[in-house]
Amino acid sequence: MSHDRTALAPAPAAPQPRFDLGRLVDTPGALRLLDQHQINPLSLVARHVTGDFGDLCAYDLRENERAVEEGLRVFSSYALPGSDAKVWCITEWDRSVTTLLLPSEY
Repeated sequence: MSHDRTALAPAPAAPQPRFDLGRLVDTPGALRLLDQHQINPLSLVARHVTGDFGDLCAYDLRENERAVEEGLRVFSSYALPGSDAKVWCITEWDRSVTTLLLPSEY
């Protein structure tokens, strides 16, 4: 009797949150831009909290890893497909609030 072992393999685990987000807020500009690009804002927040910090240089990625471990501000930057636009996601050091905003709104 032959068994298909792949059918018995567990599904890969979804990435787990790496830090608290606090209260979620966003700016009207960020929401408008995400809506224009048909991107759910929560999809970016999910990437941020699980450690996919988007389009950052190696130095900023290392700083985010340190921030997660030491309780500092966590910063992500996401380029929107088909444009030069970006949306930032920032979780404050005290984990009280996470904000989605445009760079021009910082």
